[in-house]
Order: sequence, then C-alpha cells, then structure tokens
Amino acid sequence: MTEDADMSLAAAQPAPTLGLSIVVPVYRGAATVGALVTALAALRPEGGMEVVLVNDGSPDNSAEICREIVRTAPIPVVYIEHMRNYGEHNAVMTGLRHVRGRYVITMDDDLQNPPEEVTRLYDHARLGGWDVVYTRYAEKKHAAWRNLGSRFANKVADWLLDKPKGLYLSSFRCMSAAVVRNVTRYRGPYPYIDGLVMQITQKIDSIEVRHLPRAEGRSNYTLRRLIRLWLNLATSFSLAPLRMAMMAGAGMAVLGSIGAVLTIIEALFSTRTPSGWASTMTVVLLVAGVQSMILGVLGEYVGRTFLSANGKPQGTVRLIARSAETQFESDAA
Repeated sequence: MTEDADMSLAAAQPAPTLGLSIVVPVYRGAATVGALVTALAALRPEGGMEVVLVNDGSPDNSAEICREIVRTAPIPVVYIEHMRNYGEHNAVMTGLRHVRGRYVITMDDDLQNPPEEVTRLYDHARLGGWDVVYTRYAEKKHAAWRNLGSRFANKVADWLLDKPKGLYLSSFRCMSAAVVRNVTRYRGPYPYIDGLVMQITQKIDSIEVRHLPRAEGRSNYTLRRLIRLWLNLATSFSLAPLRMAMMAGAGMAVLGSIGAVLTIIEALFSTRTPSGWASTMTVVLLVAGVQSMILGVLGEYVGRTFLSANGKPQGTVRLIARSAETQFESDAA
C-alpha cells in the first residue's frame, strides 16, 4: 500500500471525539442486543461513549431490533448492516472503521461479558497507557468442546504469532485509536484482528474479568467456523505452515534416501529376495500422505492469494444508521 493510500485511509477514519467506542458484531442477537445496549447506556466512562452495532447478515430479526435501538437509545448508536454474513472478525473490522473513540472495546452480543466490566477494561487501558488490553477468565462458561478449541487456538497463536507468552486472545478487548487506525488499513478478505494487533504493537496487557453463561440460545461458533478462524490465523499472518511443509518434505527425502541405501545393501548381500509388500505399501502411503498435506497447504495459500487479488470483499455494507440522524445512508466497504 502506498503512502498516499495510507493517508487517504487515515483521513477517512473519524477523528476521535469521544472517550470510548464499543463495537458489537450482531449475529442471531435479537434476544440479547437490546439488553446489552441498555446496560451499556447506564455506564459513565470518562470522555463519553458510543456503541457501534454491526449486523453481520443475521437471519433473525436483529435488523429491526437494532434500528429500533438507534431510534430510542439514550446514547449515541451507530448501526451498520452487512449485505451477507462474513464472519465475526470481518464485522468487527467494519465497525472499527466507523468509531470515534480514543479507545475502542470489542465485545460479543450474548451478554457473556458483563457490561459493568467495560469501565474496568477501559480505565485500565487509559490510565495505564496500554495500546491493547485483553481480558482473561478465571472460568469460561462455554461448552467443553468450545473451551478446548479456544485453548488449542491460543496454543497455535503462541507458536505462529509474536505475542506475549501465555496471553489469552479474547474477543473482549480494548484498543487505542492509534492501533485501530493501523488495524483498519488491512483490506484483505481474511482478517484476523489479533494477528494484526501483534504486527502493530507489543505494548499489551490483560486483566481478569467475569464470564457469564449465555443468556439466550447457543453459541454461533460451530466447529466449521472455528476451523475457518484457525485457517485465517495460520495462513494469513504466518509462513509457519509453509515451513512445516518444507521440513516435512525434507524429512521424507532423508528417510527415502536411507531406505534406498538399505534396499541396495540388502539386494547386494542378501541371499534371498524378501517379498517386501508391507514395507513398500507403508512407504508409498506415508509419502503420498505427506505430499498431499504439502499440496493442501500450498493450495490454501494460492487460493487465498487468488481471491485477494481478485478483490473478494472484506465486507459489503447495505446501510448505516446513526442515532443523531433521521435517515439511513447507504455505503460500501
């Protein structure tokens, strides 16, 4: 990206005029998003606050609920509606491009993060001068498989990302306006916000907060969505999978060379010719499996590069509504 393009993007970012912006991606959140905004409206953070709701193609009536919130909320609310579902990180990226706060908190719409923890998180980042503050939980109220998946994702992130050792990457996080400005310069179709954060700053801290059971419904994160998130982490911000594939290929080449030498020696000095069926099939299947894995990793990188080069959108916005306005405005992102 050229310097002129960077400057134009920075100019498009709203200038910080509030203390805090809260970005909430909404998906199947009709039953909880109203209660969340009501609870947030009772807070009094230093410098004032706004809430940015991003409807990520939710199939329920979240759109109607969010539009009503815009009309009735006692605090500034921005409502952004995606034309289809793009995923949580894409929705958050869209919201980050419309914030006005000197600090920005991202949180889910399911009320598992208590709204009263917002002020603690904001004050910790503001008073401590941190660029980013993550939250961690003494006990997570997710299903066992989801907790296991989160631990796996964080272990992978420890290896792939240049992040502080043991830092838990939570979606309930607070970022400074400078970090947000740099994060939103990323225009690729596969954003991973924590990966972008780690490329921007290392002035990062965390605090422990409460985690509540889900108020309504069930988690929108299926196993398929978690796998897609891991792929974004692995292939968008690290060359480690390619290096693993290279090492696997080198390792198999060494083993193959050793096997070839042993085979020649056996053929020269053995008085009988062994059948060798089992060993041959084992080697063939092992080598074929490693080759398939390497081709799959390469294909994932090539496919993502192809889609990025062909302009696959990070998100398309149908409309934006602001609580201080009487009309909806269309936009594209």
